[in-house]
Amino acid sequence: MTAPSVSFTDERLVNGLRLIIAEDHMAPVVAVCIWYAVGSKNEVPGKTGFAHLFEHVMFQGSRHVAKTEHMGLVQAAGGTLNGTTWLDRTNYFETMPSHQLELALWLEADRMATLLDALNQENLDNQRDVVKNEKRSSYDNRPYGQWSNKLQELLFPPEHPYHHPTIGSMEDLDAASLEDVAGFFRTYYPPNNAVLAIAGDVDPAQARAWVEHYFGEIAANPAIPPLGDLSLPATLGGERREIVEDRVPLPRHYFGFRAPRFGDPRLEALEVAAQILAGGKGSRLYRRLVREERIAQDVAFFTLGFVGGASIAAGQATVRPGVDPDVVERAFEEELERLGREPVTADELARARALIETYELESLQRVEERADRLAMFATLLDDPDMINRQLERYLSVTPEEIQAVAAEVFRPDNRVVITYVPAAEAAAGQDEETAA
Repeated sequence: MTAPSVSFTDERLVNGLRLIIAEDHMAPVVAVCIWYAVGSKNEVPGKTGFAHLFEHVMFQGSRHVAKTEHMGLVQAAGGTLNGTTWLDRTNYFETMPSHQLELALWLEADRMATLLDALNQENLDNQRDVVKNEKRSSYDNRPYGQWSNKLQELLFPPEHPYHHPTIGSMEDLDAASLEDVAGFFRTYYPPNNAVLAIAGDVDPAQARAWVEHYFGEIAANPAIPPLGDLSLPATLGGERREIVEDRVPLPRHYFGFRAPRFGDPRLEALEVAAQILAGGKGSRLYRRLVREERIAQDVAFFTLGFVGGASIAAGQATVRPGVDPDVVERAFEEELERLGREPVTADELARARALIETYELESLQRVEERADRLAMFATLLDDPDMINRQLERYLSVTPEEIQAVAAEVFRPDNRVVITYVPAAEAAAGQDEETAA
């Protein structure tokens, strides 16, 4: 399989909206993806959760679109849509039959320009309740559900915006006034803080004309507040641990490390390392912990790339029934540390490259993935052409680079360990200690 070269145009409207168009007539489908350079890192203490709240509010109507009508119009036209929020960005996207491109552009422009016309106290209260229910179902009432929030808290200091979770504080959302929320939208959702990517069966001239018509008159915000200094020490300076008693079926360890920023070649070396560690049944962690020693039910390792100061390298292992959790932790950490002591083998590297290449090539076949990556690289790195270089960067990672970054990152003084323990077991253990 040959890596496709994605040809695209890259320009800005007068109001600052960045427009990227990638023409591809292989199928009569077009993807529209808009990334706003706002995420939970742009929130301030006392006003967290706003970026995620807007992921919900953006589907509650605008001047010319009734509540939930955005979704209904896209689906009636044969399309799909969604939106997501993360620490560094918020995005919205539609995949449509190509003759429905104008509809998707009009819908995105109408809510960028006139969302506040439909925002009222009833909508705000309703979406606050939706977010609370999401928090309960995805975090509070789900086994191991708080692990990612706890990892962020331990890896990033309280003054850093990555310290708090994207879903935010319910107390902050309860206290948010209509004007607080409207002010957040006016600040961070203007065209000069957005990238609009269109990929697929598109006539670039026609698409450009529609974008100019629907988005061109939306006012820019020349006063988007800059972020402060988000730089961090490369390491934590000491190991941090937390034991969590919860309603979980089995003990589970979560491991976290500060890692290089998104766009740093060392993070790509860590992503290759993650495949060697936990990419399927031939990986080091799976072979040792699951198949050979039979001390873990499952294992995982992955990276979460951020642009503000540091990323996260993280892993997990669920302890097999009857096994001492300390045994699993030691084996997991030994495999991480071994990666920094000795080069990986040629066979391991070839396998990791094959897994990454297959995933990357399959992803780039989809127009919605091309639109998303173009918008992502433009928003986070100011470099949409990274879409054409990313795979080669992965495939050029060497054993020496993996060993070097593993030695830098997988250190005891850069490690967070969160251990979930079944609440009943924890209580029984305490009773035994008391009796002794």
